[in-house]
Amino acid sequence: MQKRSDATGVLPLLSQWWSVFAVNGPISVPEFWVVSSAGAPRLLSPRRPLLSRARLCRTANGSGPAHHRSRTYHSYDHPAPAGPFNEAEEAILVAAYRQVPEHGFSPEALAIGAREAGYLDISTNLLADGPFSLIRWHLVKQREALAARKTVLFPDGATSNNKPVSVSAKVEALTWERLLGNVDIVGRWQEALAIMAQPSYVPESLKELATLADEILFLAGDVAVDPTWYTKRASLSAIYVGADLFMTTDQSPGFQHTRMFLRRRLTEATDVGNAAGSVWEWVSFTASAGINMLRSKGMRI
Repeated sequence: MQKRSDATGVLPLLSQWWSVFAVNGPISVPEFWVVSSAGAPRLLSPRRPLLSRARLCRTANGSGPAHHRSRTYHSYDHPAPAGPFNEAEEAILVAAYRQVPEHGFSPEALAIGAREAGYLDISTNLLADGPFSLIRWHLVKQREALAARKTVLFPDGATSNNKPVSVSAKVEALTWERLLGNVDIVGRWQEALAIMAQPSYVPESLKELATLADEILFLAGDVAVDPTWYTKRASLSAIYVGADLFMTTDQSPGFQHTRMFLRRRLTEATDVGNAAGSVWEWVSFTASAGINMLRSKGMRI
């Protein structure tokens, strides 16, 4: 009977270890403790004592953690994926964000935020990326706010010089609106950029930048599906990064120098884009004419 009891206690442990392994990959033995108690053994982590349930939840089809699922395109036919933060993380980050002007994007800001949200200081371990989680929260929330700002900037029937507002004008206005979202923490933004430049955070930072560029062009009404779909987003990403850096050192009233910088870069990109578009049209026409001529000579192409 004792042997059966031991086996019954080990099975839940193996099952729990496998669920952690499936999410986090291989683990070293010292990282997890096996604690025996009156009930079944439990698996604890001294490094991350509190794990978000959302980090351990799999999607319905087992494709990965549910709250990390995202979609890199807009769709009218499918609901938007769940947000990147669960309820506990959201509460801590909202409170911690209020501390950024004084404490910066730091563990101190997270700890104060956790206390203000009614959690223990150790609860910041829910945020596996530490201060970068706070930076990412800022990036996501400012990007998501653009959709609501669009209705204010461009109400239905809005015109410019009795003409519909052009896509390029909307891109400039939305990009500037996004930059203004950094005003309250601009004094701390250089340290945020330094954290984002760390190798472990570069992929996620670039992904968020690409999502922002796509969001701006989508809200501006760009519906192009030709190869310029990629070049527009790449050029807008580069322009935004330049303006973002410029703004951290801009001392002009209302950051007007940043706005002029942004306008110049967008104008230059538009001119280059028009030239590239003309070259593409010429190449396409020439190639099509050449193929038709070869076909007329009897070649099977």
